[in-house]
Amino acid sequence: QVQLEESGGGLVQAGDSLRLSCAASGGTLSGYTMAWFRQAPGNEREFVAAIRWSGGTTDYADSRKGRFTISRDNAKNTVYLSMNSLKPEDTGVYSCAAGPVAVASKAGAYYYWGQGTQVTVSS
Repeated sequence: QVQLEESGGGLVQAGDSLRLSCAASGGTLSGYTMAWFRQAPGNEREFVAAIRWSGGTTDYADSRKGRFTISRDNAKNTVYLSMNSLKPEDTGVYSCAAGPVAVASKAGAYYYWGQGTQVTVSS
């Protein structure tokens, strides 16, 4: 059983940067994909970025390419999401997910989820 805990959210202004962290515990991440999803009020979860724990291959939603970077620290069992040039439309709850998925963008394929961290970008 893998537990995921996110941190790093907050209230920022448009153009600012934030780095989110997702610390994993309780199990091995070998063979897993770690991902970040965003959910705005009244909307479904939206794929943001993913990284394969073994090998480090990354995937990004087209709307975040060039502004967001996903990375991992194997020694700390932690995944990061660095967000630059934030826009009001980036506002939402950002959740970390883990699982042995084949398609990184499919939320339903992930086994484990964190509680999420709120990111609010003011204009």
